[in-house]
Amino acid sequence: MTVKNFYLTLLALLIVSFTVQAQDLELPGLDPSPLDAAHYPPEAAYRNYLEGDAKNTREIIKVLYSRPQKKGRDIFGGLVPYGQLWRLGANEGTEVTFFGPVEINNTLIEPGTYTLNAEIYPDQWIMKFSTERFIAGSANLDPSKVVLSVAAPTIELSNIREAFTIGFQKVSDNKCNMVVEWDRTRVELPINLNPANLPPLDVSPMDLVQFPSMSRFLNFMESDEERAANQPKVRVVYSRPQKKGRTIFGDLVKYDAIWRLGANESTEITFFEDVMIGGKEVKAGTYGLLAMVKKDSWEFIVHKGIPSWGEFGHDDKNNVATVKGTVESMSKEAEALTMAIEEKEDNTLHLIVAWDKTMARMPIKLK
Repeated sequence: MTVKNFYLTLLALLIVSFTVQAQDLELPGLDPSPLDAAHYPPEAAYRNYLEGDAKNTREIIKVLYSRPQKKGRDIFGGLVPYGQLWRLGANEGTEVTFFGPVEINNTLIEPGTYTLNAEIYPDQWIMKFSTERFIAGSANLDPSKVVLSVAAPTIELSNIREAFTIGFQKVSDNKCNMVVEWDRTRVELPINLNPANLPPLDVSPMDLVQFPSMSRFLNFMESDEERAANQPKVRVVYSRPQKKGRTIFGDLVKYDAIWRLGANESTEITFFEDVMIGGKEVKAGTYGLLAMVKKDSWEFIVHKGIPSWGEFGHDDKNNVATVKGTVESMSKEAEALTMAIEEKEDNTLHLIVAWDKTMARMPIKLK
């Protein structure tokens, strides 16, 4: 046998083998309860066909569910018994994906994919959103995974809805209803698409220091003289990160680099009257405060580039004044970044910045 004939024979055997395997493979037929999807807004499903700004339509909610048909059967109270948990469809559990935070019944739902079931009653459905996924039906579910249970009243339809259907109804730019219909029953679940953004407690909480210290309590002062003597001159608002066993200066806070003097937003310093910083007059107002950190000295930078998040993108053209500050070692460690204002002689204040075992002083000259 020639080499050519050998390869032709091998190729023929392979073709026969694949043909037999293909004939043995059983392909699934069309499911009587086909899978379907509902989108909100609906045009998000075909935005590639849209023009102009509409092409940027953002998908907010997607529901993936199976669609059984009535086929002359009694559905609610019959095929779907009252008082029991139902998968809201057939086959796999119905999945709802929120692409951003939403609010349902005054409960914030974080972005993600949830399984949706419901306890069915004649006058209401108890809709249950769960983080438990990849489940078939509604049996053997973990109740601890339910993040929201909300009652939605039933509405009687005048016409029969043959196939189980989920869709959406726009109420306003910030609200929609998830609508579920089958047979003669309709349920509407209101969804707030623009929930309040309430942040948790920050790990580097914000704080302030003010001079004179009693200027924070003017409402407790009884005389005009006392109030006049305690009018505010300087205030600093800053965030307070903690050491947490880390090496701070020279590691977390790099030497020869600009630092925000805290965490999160830029530290802000307000002068309630004109002052002198590094021999330069700085007008009353609110400014950002940074520092070029060195091992033996810091250069404090008063700038007008606020509001900003930290020191990123700082432009020297926004600098209003700079001044060198002395650096000292402390015997006692400061776990949290701490600031204080100390009054010195000759109408001079020192803004003290202390963290770990390092203390730096920024001189401020009052007029």
